[in-house]
Amino acid sequence: MSNVRIEESWKLALKNEFEQPYFQGLATFLKQKKQEGKTIYPPGSLIFNAFNTTPFEAVKVVILGQDPYHNPNEAMGLSFSVPKGIRVPPSLRNIYKELNTDVAFAIPNHGDLTLWAQQGVFLLNAMLTVERNKPRSHQKIGWQDFTNAVIRTLSTHRSNLVFMLWGNFARKKRELIDTSRHLVLEAAHPSPLAGGAFFGCRHFSKANDYLKKNNIPEINWNLS
Repeated sequence: MSNVRIEESWKLALKNEFEQPYFQGLATFLKQKKQEGKTIYPPGSLIFNAFNTTPFEAVKVVILGQDPYHNPNEAMGLSFSVPKGIRVPPSLRNIYKELNTDVAFAIPNHGDLTLWAQQGVFLLNAMLTVERNKPRSHQKIGWQDFTNAVIRTLSTHRSNLVFMLWGNFARKKRELIDTSRHLVLEAAHPSPLAGGAFFGCRHFSKANDYLKKNNIPEINWNLS
């Protein structure tokens, strides 16, 4: 599918997926919804933001989310991230709290995680779009076929990646990953609904320890 606006290394790695019937159907679905006047998040130019900010060979860590934020001005194509000037969502606030105790992280006044993505943290949502005010509304339109293929491709063609799987939805993706080639870290979801079970997972220091052990530059988690 030649008109997909996605970074070249990803376009090459996922070439076969863009030609699959499910992907053609997905594109048709989104076009139809826009013609019906539905508001889709994130904006079209940001649907593949995670891919465009973190090239295939640059990925070091994968943080998997479920679907984009469904309120206005929040979704930016990076899982858990919101643009500067937007209130930091509850799950991200808890991620910041865990970082603060794990790696002496300075909690910022914004929720923009672009600096992570630029260092190789692939902030992937399982669904890349959502309809306004309708969470999980695009869960069954084909995005999971695509993002499952993304995870499998990373697992097969890269080595020594760190996959952070938070919550039951993300943890089911473990079966797509070759755990003999990569580190898989699992924890409760950082949502307040999990009752604080996320705290103490120490995923961020564990990720850097693993990267360092494999002679891969560590992530500077600070966002200031």
